[in-house]
Amino acid sequence: MTAARTFFVGGNFKMNPTTYSGVKALIDDLAAADIDPKAEIVVAPPTLYLIPAAAHLATLKPSFTFNISAQNVYSKTNGAFTGEISPEMLVDAGIKYTLTGHSERRTLFKDTSDTVAARTKAALDAGIKVIFCIGETLDEREGDKTMSVCEEMIKAVVNVISEKDWANVVIAYEPVWAIGTGKVATSAQAQDVHHQIRAYLSANVSQNVAEATRIIYGGSVTAANCKELATCPDIDGFLVGGASLKPEFVQIGNARRA
Repeated sequence: MTAARTFFVGGNFKMNPTTYSGVKALIDDLAAADIDPKAEIVVAPPTLYLIPAAAHLATLKPSFTFNISAQNVYSKTNGAFTGEISPEMLVDAGIKYTLTGHSERRTLFKDTSDTVAARTKAALDAGIKVIFCIGETLDEREGDKTMSVCEEMIKAVVNVISEKDWANVVIAYEPVWAIGTGKVATSAQAQDVHHQIRAYLSANVSQNVAEATRIIYGGSVTAANCKELATCPDIDGFLVGGASLKPEFVQIGNARRA
């Protein structure tokens, strides 16, 4: 990771906890923790708790950059789209980030690369920063299709956003076979994919974007493996699922701390 790219750790709470008091407790514990002040920490609680979580965080004074993210966003401003949340609603609620393209959205809810790209563009146009998720399945990995899959997902976004928009995008490489399975890509495997993603950005957007864009890794990241992964030059942080609900999330946030 270059000095210009701020270390970034995202915590995707998914559909957890099931009470706001549980969400608040996680935010309180993080805000009070001794986390590297050079790191940026972003957590994504369930949609129902976004507004109180953001309001509560605003009353706290963590020693590091700490933001709240949505887990998903729709591509329209408003209208007859039952169950969706628009970028403008996130702006009004004071939410700074949103995830797009998480593998669970792609596999369980059939979000395509084109719909993910549309959601990403809509969020960026509204002033919301995006944690844009990509990654391959085990069959695709074993079929030597990792980069063709990742490039197809990135290409859909490259086609609809401008070069300047990339300043507000964090790419999260999450191999689907490593999410919640206990399996994790080796540091060499993860670094190789991150390096190739950066090369793709250089060839298809610009060298400046390739050098500046943060590319983070997700997939069974824990306190035990985060430090080794964090030493890789093209790994700029992590997107964490289950571990973001545990005390070890603080250790992951400190993965690059001396």
